[in-house]
Amino acid sequence: MTASRAAPNTGALRDIRVIELGQLIAGPFCGQLLGDMGAEIIKVEPPGTGDPMRHWGHGDAKLWWEVVARNKRSVSANLRVPEGQAIVRRLVAQADILIENFRPGTMEKWGLGPDALHAINPRLIIVRVSGYGQTGPYASRAGFGGIGEAMGGWRAIVGDADRPPSRMGVSIGDSLAATYGCMGALAALHARERTGRGQVVDSALYEAVLQVMESLVPEYMVSGHVRQRTGSVLEGVAPSNVYPCSDGEYLIGANQDAVFARLCKAMGRPELAQDERYATHLARGRHQGELDALIAGWTGTLTVDAVEALMVAHSVPAGRIYGAKDMLEDPQFAARDALVAVDSPRWGRFAMQNAFPKLSDTPSAIRSLAPASVGQDNASVYGDLLGMSDDEIARLTAAGAI
Repeated sequence: MTASRAAPNTGALRDIRVIELGQLIAGPFCGQLLGDMGAEIIKVEPPGTGDPMRHWGHGDAKLWWEVVARNKRSVSANLRVPEGQAIVRRLVAQADILIENFRPGTMEKWGLGPDALHAINPRLIIVRVSGYGQTGPYASRAGFGGIGEAMGGWRAIVGDADRPPSRMGVSIGDSLAATYGCMGALAALHARERTGRGQVVDSALYEAVLQVMESLVPEYMVSGHVRQRTGSVLEGVAPSNVYPCSDGEYLIGANQDAVFARLCKAMGRPELAQDERYATHLARGRHQGELDALIAGWTGTLTVDAVEALMVAHSVPAGRIYGAKDMLEDPQFAARDALVAVDSPRWGRFAMQNAFPKLSDTPSAIRSLAPASVGQDNASVYGDLLGMSDDEIARLTAAGAI
């Protein structure tokens, strides 16, 4: 599948207009999700410099921007000056959702707080993503995704027990807060159908992380259990680990009784399923280390291909440890268009993750590439949508307001 410019918009949110004021990850990822679902995203960037995400990424080509800014139009406005703030108020008058991820109090300082914006447009939904939320003693503190991951409980349980807490490898705190912000916006859109009013969606980084911490807090309160870093092992749940093969590594998750019995048959050791050390979930958890060693001794004699064939034949949940190259070559990714190719004037042809989740009647899609330059859509948005004249746009540009 190849995404192209100005592809037809079939998304569920194609009648929704979003003003994105956020920068870096949390706010823009929320906008990416809404844009993939069909919303019109007008991204407001600082004149000249633009969103720092334009320069983020790894390797020689900084391509993160191409993902997070897809399906968006870029306008420029200096939110620190009255002229730029006035432009946002005019945009808000014709918008459904506004996204921001500034430190709490910043929007109010600019005269763009919820009270001011709702006075202009009572139906506006305001998504506010921040480190600690809009209230509480920490609200005014600076907060990035990693800090939210630490406070929300994630970092303490990720990595090996004999080493400092590990980072997941992606900015999961920012992405979770953005995803919950998107969920909140969708809920607020539904509520607006009943009430006719917009509302504020307050998504804190640490609380978004806290939401996926399973029973970590109740376990501590009821039994005093403190979860620890256990590396690749799911503590007390066995077998569920990455096992060595003769030519690589392979992940096997056979921690349910019937599934474990099937794994034992695949190993040619059906009697293990009846062994009192491994016959039940609790018993396998108590003997997790020796069971992992037993399985590793078996997988180590086989190739990844051979182990995978046995796991598929015996219906045991298992899988390879994928990198980008594996994804690009895998038939499952291809069959479901999990990756989509785009043709960029700057970077040429490359693939990125497709829009997700899949909707049967109103499919999401990548309809357009990320804006190549800051404010490239000033003329169409400010001229066509706001009715500015060419002279007014030129004056604002010369004054540094846009």
